[in-house]
Amino acid sequence: MATQQEQARCTREAVPAVSRVAIIGGGISGLAAAKQLAGHDPVVFEATPSIGGVWKHCVYRSTRLQTPRPDYEFSDLSWRNRDDPTFPTHDEIIDYLESYADKFDLWRYIVFGAKVVGVKFLGGGGGGFTELWSGTGEPLQGKPMWEVGVSTGDSDAVQWYKFEFVVMCTGKYGDVPRMPVFPPAKGPEVFKGQVMHSLDYCKLNEQETVDLMRGKKVVVVGYKKSAIDLALECAEANQGEGGQTCTMLVRTLHWVVPSYSIWGLPFFLFYSTRFSQLFYERPNQGLLRSLLCRLMAPVKVGVSKFIESYLSWKLPLAKYGLMPEHPFVEDYASCQMAILPDGFFEMADRDLIRFRRSAGGWSFSENGVVLDDGTEVEADLVFLATGFEGKDKLRAVLPEPFRGLVVNKSSMMPLYRGTIHPLIPNMAFVGYVESVSNLHTSELRCRWLAGLLGGRFQLPSVEEMVRHVDGETEAMRRTTRFYRRHCISTYSIHDSDAMCADLGDRVHRKSNWLAELFAPYNNKDYKEE
Repeated sequence: MATQQEQARCTREAVPAVSRVAIIGGGISGLAAAKQLAGHDPVVFEATPSIGGVWKHCVYRSTRLQTPRPDYEFSDLSWRNRDDPTFPTHDEIIDYLESYADKFDLWRYIVFGAKVVGVKFLGGGGGGFTELWSGTGEPLQGKPMWEVGVSTGDSDAVQWYKFEFVVMCTGKYGDVPRMPVFPPAKGPEVFKGQVMHSLDYCKLNEQETVDLMRGKKVVVVGYKKSAIDLALECAEANQGEGGQTCTMLVRTLHWVVPSYSIWGLPFFLFYSTRFSQLFYERPNQGLLRSLLCRLMAPVKVGVSKFIESYLSWKLPLAKYGLMPEHPFVEDYASCQMAILPDGFFEMADRDLIRFRRSAGGWSFSENGVVLDDGTEVEADLVFLATGFEGKDKLRAVLPEPFRGLVVNKSSMMPLYRGTIHPLIPNMAFVGYVESVSNLHTSELRCRWLAGLLGGRFQLPSVEEMVRHVDGETEAMRRTTRFYRRHCISTYSIHDSDAMCADLGDRVHRKSNWLAELFAPYNNKDYKEE
C-alpha cells in the first residue's frame, strides 16, 4: 500500500491537449514558478524521475551549498534547522525542496520522465519582431502560441501539447558539459588514460568514486567550486599507503573564501546592505548616481583590498601561486567567489593536492597533459571540471529564428527583469541570472512573472526593453571583466526594488530607516503581504 506521503505526492496523470502555461524543468526555478503560477494550473515537464534539478543530478557526495541557510530559503518556508551554522548538504537541500512542494501541493502539476525535445511557435511569421512584445504586449492571448514536444520513457514517440505561455526553467548547469577544443592530435584521443567530465563523475556512488581515483595520478582541470570539491575528494581517496597526488590545472585564478567573516566582520556589511550597494554601478542609472559612483571609487577599491588582505593572511595563496591579479570585487560581481571546503589547503600541505598554472592553454599527450610552457604532467585520469553549456539546452529545443536570439552580441542572454526576452514572445526564462542567492533571485522573478500574467502591470515596448538590457550589460561590463555570467550581486537590492515597483508593492521592506540602510536583505524581507 502507498504511504500517506506517497499519496500526498500524487503527480499529474494527464496533460490536456491545450493548456495555458507550461513550465519546463522541475528544479528550484520550476518549483517557484509552479507555486506562483498555480492559478493557471501549469503543467511542469521534468525529464528526470525527481525534483531538485542540479541538486539531485549534478552534485558530488561532498557538495554543499555555498550560502548560509537563512540566505537560501523561500520567503514562505523556513529551514527546520534555520540556525544551524553549517552549509546544507545536497541531501538537505533536496529534503527542503520536497517539503516546499509538499506545503504548496506542487506535485499535482508535475509530469516526471517527460523530456521536452522541441517547441514550435504557433504565432505566425512575425515572431517577436514587433513594436510590443508578443505583438500586443499581453502574455496570455486566449489562444495557443507554443506547441511543446515531449518524449516519455524509452519511447521515441513525441507527444505535442499546445500552450498560451511557456516558462523555461532548464537552468545554466548540468546536462550539457562544456568541453575544451584542441588542435588535431592534441586532444583526449592521444591520451592512454581515462578522461571524464565532472558531469559523469556526479553519476557515480561513493565507493565507485574512491575506486576510480585511489592510487591513480589524477589531474583536475579547473579552479572553480566543482573543481575544488573534486580535487578534495580525490585527495581524500588517496590518503594512506599507495595514494597519489592530485594535480589541479589552473587556467584562470579566482578568489576563494574560507567563511562569511572578514577580519571578524560579517560579510554582508560589504555588499549586501542598501548602504553598501549605493557605491556600485547599477543599470541605467542617472547622472547623479554615476557621479556618486565615481566619487566613491576609492571606497570600493578600499573595501576590495580590505577583503583581499584578510584572504591573503588567512589562506596560503601566495605559497601556492594562487593569488589572483584582479580585485576581489570582480569575482564577487560575477558570482565566481567560491567558499572553500574544510580541509582543502590541509590536503595541499600534505602534498595530496598540487597546483599547476597554465594560463595560455593546455593539451593532451600520450602520458598526461602538456602545459603552455611545454611541461608534461603525468596522469592516469583527467577530470574536466570545465563547466556547462546551459544556453545550448535552450538552443536545442527552440526553433528558428528564436534559437539564434538566445544570446546577444555580448554573449549574454538579453533578459528584461532577468525574465523576458524582448524578441521571444509569450515565453519567460527563469534561473539564468545569478546572485549570491539564486533561490531568492528565481522566486522574486516568478512572483514578478505571476504579476505580468495576472495583468498587474504592462511591459515597456520592445525597443525600451532592449535599451534597458543593453544598459544592464554595460553596467556589468564596467564592474567586472567576467560580466558575461550575468550576475547581479552588487546591485541585487536595486534589482528587487524594480520588480517590487512593477508589482505595486513596497520597495523599502525594512521596519525603520536604520535597518533599511545597514541590515542585510534576504528572502524573508520579500514575504508576500
